[in-house]
Amino acid sequence: MTAEKWVRSSLQHLSEKLKDQGHAVCPKTVGRLLKDLKYSLKANVKRRAGSQHPDRNTQFEYIEAQKRLFLSMGWPIVSLDGKKKELIGDFKNGGQAWCQEAEVVNDHDFETESQGRAVPYGIYDLNHNRGYVYVGQSVDTAEFAVDVLSSWWQQFGQVDFPAAPCLLALCDGGGCNGYRSRLWKAQLQEQLADTLGMTVMVCHYPTGASKWNPIEHRLFGPISINWAAKPFRTMDTLLACIRGTTTKTGLQVAAFLIETMYLRGVKVTDEVMLSLNLIRHAICPNWNYTIQPRHAMNITGIGC
Repeated sequence: MTAEKWVRSSLQHLSEKLKDQGHAVCPKTVGRLLKDLKYSLKANVKRRAGSQHPDRNTQFEYIEAQKRLFLSMGWPIVSLDGKKKELIGDFKNGGQAWCQEAEVVNDHDFETESQGRAVPYGIYDLNHNRGYVYVGQSVDTAEFAVDVLSSWWQQFGQVDFPAAPCLLALCDGGGCNGYRSRLWKAQLQEQLADTLGMTVMVCHYPTGASKWNPIEHRLFGPISINWAAKPFRTMDTLLACIRGTTTKTGLQVAAFLIETMYLRGVKVTDEVMLSLNLIRHAICPNWNYTIQPRHAMNITGIGC
C-alpha cells in the first residue's frame, strides 16, 4: 500500500481506483463492503481535555460548596456570561425548524449590510430558575457586564432578596468578566460595592471549563433551541425569541435592549487596583475573591 489514505476518498473515487487495478465494483458495492468491515463516515470527537490546571478539581469543589451554602441561606446566586453576537438583518440563523418552506435569506453575512449587531449578556438566577438577557449594541466589555448586573440587582435582585448580605457571581475564566480583567473588578467595586452597598463574592470556573457554568445549559442552550432557523430581521424579533424561551423545569426569561455604547481598551491603573476593597480567598485566590464597599475596609467581620 502507498502512503495515500484511501479512507479519505469518496466512494466514486474508490470505485475508479479499484477498477484501474482490475476490480470492477460500483460505488454502492464499495460502500457495502466498507460497512461490512465496520467502516463508516465519522467526524472528529472532542474528548481529550489536554493539560489541566492542578487546582481544577479543587475549584469545582469550592464552587459547589459555596453554592450549597448560599442556597441553604437563601442568598442570591447568579451565573453570568456573554452569548454569541448576532447580526440583525436578512441573514441565516443556524439550526432547523418545522415549516412548509425554508426561510430565504442573504447568501453572505456581511456586517456592512446589517442593521446592527446584537451583543447578548445573560444573568441566570439559580435560586428561582429565571433568566435575564440584556442585549447591547456595541461591544461586550467589563463595563457593559457590570452595568447589566447593576441594572438587574436594582430592578429584580433587591426585590427577590431584600435581606441578602452578599451576592455570589459565577463566571467563566475569560471574556469580559474574566478573572484577569482589572476593569471587571474595578467596576464591581465602583458600581455595586460602593454605589449600591453590596458585597459581591466572585467564583470563576477554571480555563476551558465554561460549559459547566450553569447559564450555558440552563439558559443559553434553551434560547438557541428556541430561535433555531429564525432569521433576526429586526432587534424586536431577537428579543421576542429570547422572551419566548421556556423549559419543562419552568424557566422564565426576560430580555431587555441596552442602548448605551461602550468603548474597548479602557485601562485601569495600579493605583486604582490598590484602592479596591478586594479580599482574595485562601483557596484558589486568583479565581475566588470578595469585593466589599470601601467604607468597610477597616471593619472586620463584614461580608460573606
